[in-house]
Order: sequence, then structure tokens, then C-alpha cells
Amino acid sequence: MLDAGRPFLTRPRTLVLGTLAALLMTGSGLGLSVPMTGWAATDSSGATWADAAGACLLHEEKLTQPYPTFDTADAARSFAIKVQSALLGQTEGGQKLSSVVTQPVDRAGKWTVMAAYLFTQQDVQYRATQLYLSDSGKLRTVTGSSADGEASVCVTQMREFLRFLAD
Repeated sequence: MLDAGRPFLTRPRTLVLGTLAALLMTGSGLGLSVPMTGWAATDSSGATWADAAGACLLHEEKLTQPYPTFDTADAARSFAIKVQSALLGQTEGGQKLSSVVTQPVDRAGKWTVMAAYLFTQQDVQYRATQLYLSDSGKLRTVTGSSADGEASVCVTQMREFLRFLAD
């Protein structure tokens, strides 16, 4: 059971991949490495991490669907617009995702997409940030979530990790 202080980690079920029809399926963890003090893995696979207070969660999934790398920011931006459109049509726990924004992000000279959105679960609103990565041509996601308005230092750490370090 979730409580208002512990974020629920969302996993949108559909993502646009060129044809606007690919499904995200629950995958196995890769053993995400989280370099932030006070964060610890919450499962034996190392796929889910939480800060010491449990206010922020990070989760990694490896999926089987193809996912390209983009050579330019413009190519990633075009794809980000498609992702945004697809996410606006998604629901999580029967609630529509809202305030969906996407942007291209640079990863060592290759480009990919990051999305951020709000959703409500069990009467609590959460903010999620999801990074889409190509892992040998397959989709891997790293998603961070916290209660909307959470003021813990973990929120800034988590968002900076997703924006600049996760790969």
C-alpha cells in the first residue's frame, strides 16, 4: 500500500517509436548504479533505488523493443514531440498523465529523449521524469518519481542524475 510520503513509480504502457504503436513491457533490472549518498537499492536486482527517507524513487527497465540513437539534437527533438503526443494520451492508474514535456538530451555525443509528467495515484499527485536510452539498439528506461511538491534534496539529486549522468 502506498502512503502520501512515498512516491509511486509510474511505468507508462505505451511509447511512440516511429510508428506510434510500440508497447513498453515490464523488463528485468540491469543493476542501475546510483552515485548519490544515502540512496540504496530496494530490490536484489538493483533496478529500483530510493533515498534514505523514501521520498524519491529511481527505477530502471530494460525492454526488448528497438530504440534508436539520434545523431543530432534536431532528430531527437522530432522524436521527443512524438513521445510527448503519445504520453498525453496515456493513463496511469486510470488517471491521465498531465503537464507532459519532453526534450532531447545529450549522452556523449549521441542524443536521446527525456520526458517529465504528472500523474495521480491513490489521491496523491506525483511528478515523474523518464529517460529513454538505447542499450545495444533496445529501449532502456530510467524513471524517477516523487510526490509533486516534494521539497527533499533527493528531488534535485534525482533530476540532475537523470538529466546529466544516467546512461
